[in-house]
Amino acid sequence: MGHCFSDLEGGKQAVGGAQQRPTSANDGGHNDAVDFFYRSRGLQPLFTQIELSLSASNLLDRDITSKSDPMAVVYAKKIDGKLEELGRTEVVLNSLNPAWIEKVTVAFQFEIVQPLVFHVYDVDTKYHNIPVKTLKLKDQEFLGEATCVLSEIVTKQTRSLTLNLHIKNGHMGLRNFGALTIHAEETVASRSCVEMIVHCSHLDNKDLFSKSDPFLRISRIVEAGGSVPIFKTEVVKNNLNPIWKPLCLSVQQFGSKDNPLIIECFDFNSNGNHVLIGKLQKSVADLEKFHKERSGANLTLPSSHHGRDKVLKGQLFVDQFCEKQQYSFLDYISSGFELNFMVAIDFTASNGNPRNPDSLHYIDPSGRLNSYQRAILEVGEVIQFYDSDRRFPAWGFGGRTCDGTTSHCFNLNGSAGAFEVEGVEGIMAAYSSALHNVALVGPTLFGQVINKAAQIAGQSISYNNKYFVLLIITDGVLTDLQETKDALVRASDLPLSILIVGVGGADFTQMEVLDADDGRRLESSTGRVATRDIVQFVPMREVHSGQISVVQALLEELPGQFLTYMRGRDIKPRPLHVAPTSA
Repeated sequence: MGHCFSDLEGGKQAVGGAQQRPTSANDGGHNDAVDFFYRSRGLQPLFTQIELSLSASNLLDRDITSKSDPMAVVYAKKIDGKLEELGRTEVVLNSLNPAWIEKVTVAFQFEIVQPLVFHVYDVDTKYHNIPVKTLKLKDQEFLGEATCVLSEIVTKQTRSLTLNLHIKNGHMGLRNFGALTIHAEETVASRSCVEMIVHCSHLDNKDLFSKSDPFLRISRIVEAGGSVPIFKTEVVKNNLNPIWKPLCLSVQQFGSKDNPLIIECFDFNSNGNHVLIGKLQKSVADLEKFHKERSGANLTLPSSHHGRDKVLKGQLFVDQFCEKQQYSFLDYISSGFELNFMVAIDFTASNGNPRNPDSLHYIDPSGRLNSYQRAILEVGEVIQFYDSDRRFPAWGFGGRTCDGTTSHCFNLNGSAGAFEVEGVEGIMAAYSSALHNVALVGPTLFGQVINKAAQIAGQSISYNNKYFVLLIITDGVLTDLQETKDALVRASDLPLSILIVGVGGADFTQMEVLDADDGRRLESSTGRVATRDIVQFVPMREVHSGQISVVQALLEELPGQFLTYMRGRDIKPRPLHVAPTSA
């Protein structure tokens, strides 16, 4: 799957770099390579850091002889409902309309809903010389609170959201407690990145019956010793003179042009035991010099003789080198770009009779969600914030509808014409209703729902501000594998990503072919190769890591796929127009 950084589990596609997964502290993206490094050491991965600026208006005046001295505290609300303090502003003296200077930093994670809680206090005069971090909040007078989800802020064109303050003691509506405005900015120091095209020549052959399948891995040397992998190219099969696709490294990844990088060339092996062909240590400045001088550098291999590396015949060259500016995922979202959610649900007989508790479609009277409901809810509750009208196309496949025909793309709400439902709740209601009106039959065919989603995505291309996400939830093995491949290859040119969630205990090995994480892009029956990989597949599991489910982990890939499409077509964020904030 997309989460494998591949010294162990393979994958021939490029990983990391500034064009991948934009949810890390570097503008270029939350990348698998860096995540692998941090997680293998028990550390938290990096995410986009957001600075929140706070201001308030018409606050409650708690002081008798002067105005309130307000301070704001920001919390993250955890899954268990507990509040985790993220930061505090300074105290502004004698003001009912404070604009605090101190920022509060929060890590933005696209793949989960991040509720925030804001508390405003009037700080007693006797505490004014005490650092705000040490203030006991119970000793201060409470002026009100507000709540929102981080996504609600970053999706606004102004990246600002205004909320009414209230107090939870029943006084809401009796008087005006003022308003709080939150403004969000990415803390990215620079959007600069370096784009290069590199190739190698005369590589040593490590294979017996064919030529090597080389790929490059680039790592940054860290001060504490060792290195952090930041990029891996795709694999070029059976080639001792490979030319790789353009690679893009952000300033946040390599630090400065003079920082040393380790560039390693490996021969890919499907068992994960990749063989080192050769390596070199060069900085970005060195690589730029290679391009200007049209020169190359010899690869080396560690040698046991006299501690010196063996210089190889193989060389690395830089064919193109340019510095450019990269737009982030949030740049697009805040300028009006949207993610539009669609869902397709498997109604084949292998799910079991919905009336039986062991059925994958069983609706538990106690309210416990089945795997289909969980997948809909977990994906939908995240994406809904990026869809302005929250009207979602919803289909079923593999079922016999009321008219007695077996359909592989029927409207989940039972309507003959309208396939959209209102919100995630509308999807859940339509799904529950369909279980009473649709007979489970089969077989498992994806082609028609993919074509339908592609048709909708294709109709929006002229607008250039919509990207579509189709969630397919299934329990079975595909019957129309080649037809599905053909549909996916056609759809790879469109603003569309497809998430496939496998539920139940079936053998989903076949789905890995659609995921194309072995580096081989899908090929249609006519020989056409997919423009890009648009599929992510995962078998449904219970919550892992204590915080994030596998379905949500799938969503980590979406910002990167979105950026790949937009940047590949040179689609830029729209210029921001000043608009009134939402109250």
